[in-house]
Amino acid sequence: MSGRRFSESSDKGWFRSLFVHKVDARKDAHSNLLSKKETNHLYKIQFHNVKPECLEAYNDLEAEVQNRLHQDQDYPCEVVGSWNTWYGDQDQAVHLWRYRGGYPALTECLQKLKANKEYLEFRKDRAKMLISRRNQLLLEFSFWNEPLPRPGPNIYELRTYHLKPGTMIEWGNHWARAIKHRQENNEAVGGFFSQIGDLYVVHHLWAYENLQSREETRNSAWLKEGWDVNVYYTVPLIRSMESRVMIPTKSSPLQ
Repeated sequence: MSGRRFSESSDKGWFRSLFVHKVDARKDAHSNLLSKKETNHLYKIQFHNVKPECLEAYNDLEAEVQNRLHQDQDYPCEVVGSWNTWYGDQDQAVHLWRYRGGYPALTECLQKLKANKEYLEFRKDRAKMLISRRNQLLLEFSFWNEPLPRPGPNIYELRTYHLKPGTMIEWGNHWARAIKHRQENNEAVGGFFSQIGDLYVVHHLWAYENLQSREETRNSAWLKEGWDVNVYYTVPLIRSMESRVMIPTKSSPLQ
């Protein structure tokens, strides 16, 4: 009886090993292993929940401030994209900022804004329009293309994955191979992982002409050899996930 149990256990272990992806042990932070070294960019994503009656005024105010910051070369930051959520949390604004030069650029920018009286007044006016807000600091995956301005009209999908702690390296290993399956229609905009804020969070940003194009593009990925393997191995790494479909604001570089 004991011999039979040992045999069954061994068979199951051998069979299971065929499907378990083994990742080599690493002795470095995943931020160093997965991020782009050559650019040293830091990103900030903001989620602002706006009072419904204030959304239009909020968008106008944000556009004015973003344009001023872009025109002023003293600020080492730029807005990558600004959107209003269409499907997902309603009356929500999402902003993605890039700091060229990493944490020193972020610190320099914050110090200058604290001394900017016009910006401080803007924050007071904006606060009256908000219900809540939160943000995260992000790094971009080395194997994703850098998000660059693009013409529209497009809709954007922000897919957010909350991973199990300790699985970021494995996630990156799989997506480094799988991203090639999602490039044919120029839908891949950017891929990021969190450094400060909610941790072990991944954001994938995609662009589509419309919802029908989104469905067709996503379905076509399943026809490519290897995409199913990526899904098979990455789904067990996820604790939860969500999708936002967003419309770019008039001033967004990503249209």
